[in-house]
Amino acid sequence: MEHNSTFPIKQKELDMLRDEASSYLKSVQWEQSQRAKSKSNDNKDESILLFLSRANNGTNVTSTSVSKTILALKKKLLPESIAIPIHLNQALFAVQEGIVLGQWIKDNYYDSSGLSTLAENKAALDQKERREYDSKMQTATAYMLFATAYKIVHDLMPYASDDLTVMKHKFAGIPEVALLTPVKGMSCQLFYYDKYLSHPEIIHSDKDVVDFTMVYFQALIDEIQLRKSALEYTETILDRTYKLEHSDFAISGWENVFQGTAKSVEFNKVKFEEIVGNKDAKHFARRLTERILSYDFQAQKNPFQELGGFMPVFMGYGIPGTGKSMLIAAIATRLKEYTDQLEIPFLFHPMPDTLISTFQGGSAEKMVEWMKPLQDPTRLIFAPIDDAENNLQERTAQGVSAGVKEVIGVFLRYTEGAYAINYGNSAIGLFTNLPEMLDKAVISRVQGRFKIDGARTANDFLDQDYLWWRKFEKTLPQFVNMNGPENYDYLQDQGLAKSLGEILKAVEKPSEDRVNEIFEKVEQAHGHQNHMFYANLYKEIQAVFPFFSSRDVRNIQSAISLRLTDFDLEDDWFDNPELYFKKDYDTKLNMLKELMKANMKGLNFSDIRRQEVIRYLDNVATIADTDFKRKVDQRIKQMNIELEAREQFNNGSNS
Repeated sequence: MEHNSTFPIKQKELDMLRDEASSYLKSVQWEQSQRAKSKSNDNKDESILLFLSRANNGTNVTSTSVSKTILALKKKLLPESIAIPIHLNQALFAVQEGIVLGQWIKDNYYDSSGLSTLAENKAALDQKERREYDSKMQTATAYMLFATAYKIVHDLMPYASDDLTVMKHKFAGIPEVALLTPVKGMSCQLFYYDKYLSHPEIIHSDKDVVDFTMVYFQALIDEIQLRKSALEYTETILDRTYKLEHSDFAISGWENVFQGTAKSVEFNKVKFEEIVGNKDAKHFARRLTERILSYDFQAQKNPFQELGGFMPVFMGYGIPGTGKSMLIAAIATRLKEYTDQLEIPFLFHPMPDTLISTFQGGSAEKMVEWMKPLQDPTRLIFAPIDDAENNLQERTAQGVSAGVKEVIGVFLRYTEGAYAINYGNSAIGLFTNLPEMLDKAVISRVQGRFKIDGARTANDFLDQDYLWWRKFEKTLPQFVNMNGPENYDYLQDQGLAKSLGEILKAVEKPSEDRVNEIFEKVEQAHGHQNHMFYANLYKEIQAVFPFFSSRDVRNIQSAISLRLTDFDLEDDWFDNPELYFKKDYDTKLNMLKELMKANMKGLNFSDIRRQEVIRYLDNVATIADTDFKRKVDQRIKQMNIELEAREQFNNGSNS
């Protein structure tokens, strides 16, 4: 599938539509359907839905005015003031701008789908054309409402409360969505939006107006998402992205990046120095942030991709309690700090816990919704999958749900395949305690891996304690009446390493017995200083581990490339972005090549190749063996429990 084209939305064109948007806010007319009224009457939540259903006061058509309701709210919330409360103003402005954008999207669909021509010749249409006209009219209305709601949610996100649960409880749903014509569609939605705003129980402060507007239009997005599969003539919606000039707003098909997306500010701020041990993981994380930041927005590619040092999918693994969640927060914190400093848009996009659906096909759809934003070239994206074994579990294992299989299918398609687009601006991180439980095909997509092993030395444990008790020191000086270490400064060992060479012990031979046996056999036959040694090693490994493939070899090559690009970016590049980050793509690439050459002078290719091959193959064997070993251990534990129970039972019977 080719990547869709990007079309600009010009501010000048939007300005021409503002009068039309204002007229909707001044007055809309709507006649409620019988279904909406009876739906309201059936509902247990009398207070709100009954209020909505009685809104017509017995007449057929009712006029409402959002702008009048807003002014009435102003009087209620700030009776003594002439000025409009700030949040009230933000909400009204966002709704107006949403309607403007919705009108632009609708006009664009009219032209691109041929609906304009059908509308001009409406009187002369035959039955088939009339059906096409009606069908396209519904699609135009649905996409207009979707775009309107999407823009409103985008604009209000920075001002809304982080937790909208209370407002969601007050909200009783949208009684009806009209898709017959754009005018009816917009009138219907603004009618119910207005009725909610004028309900005495909904709004108690001007912040409530922002929160309610968010909840209402998020619900409208969901309603349209439910109906989109029944719409026809959607080709010109799905094949393009619209980007608003001078803004980070873009709309691509029915894609909803706000669903399951954490706001970039919503995570605990963690510094790398606060993570004890994990030298390998911290080093990898630091390199990852520097590489993502090198992405070029104009060229829409990353110079590190050309140099071979960028890994769009990586994995951190280790036993529970070693700092996986802290590491996710630390990567996000570092990226957020740098993107703020460099004025670059950043999205922290963790996989939601609620991805697996009980409906057939539901999980695949949710996974597509989650993966789609990773193809947005307009911002940097970090997408962690914590406890990855829950959603990406080995498909052949017993009892694995259909939902997990759907999620894996989408993951594989979007990470390497027809749908995979990799600009070099996003990275997916799998974090797991049980790498052996991950699906083999998923693991083969992982191009960089590191161990998260927590505290490992006496100094690490000393620092872990220090991070805990120094809080007492601040509030109660002298309370911690114990002596410190003699030849060690606290947190001295928790700094970042200069290079992987500092962290990795020079490995001469594999630690896994099966790999070592193959390694020695091939080495005796071929030596290890020639290329034929590795070709035969891979062939022999494949005979013992059938899932080892060409992709694994590519991953080994990536790991070697990573070592060759394992250099620091200059400190002053961060202080003065003009020196590197703001340069054009080719200049950046040449600057990195110079650094790479300087870095490679101290390295030995055959040594690095040997080390990375051994590390990777050991990892393959560990993951393959751990699953078997864990099952054996569980079985032994169960047998011991049964033996002990039998013994206690027999002793009890004898006494």
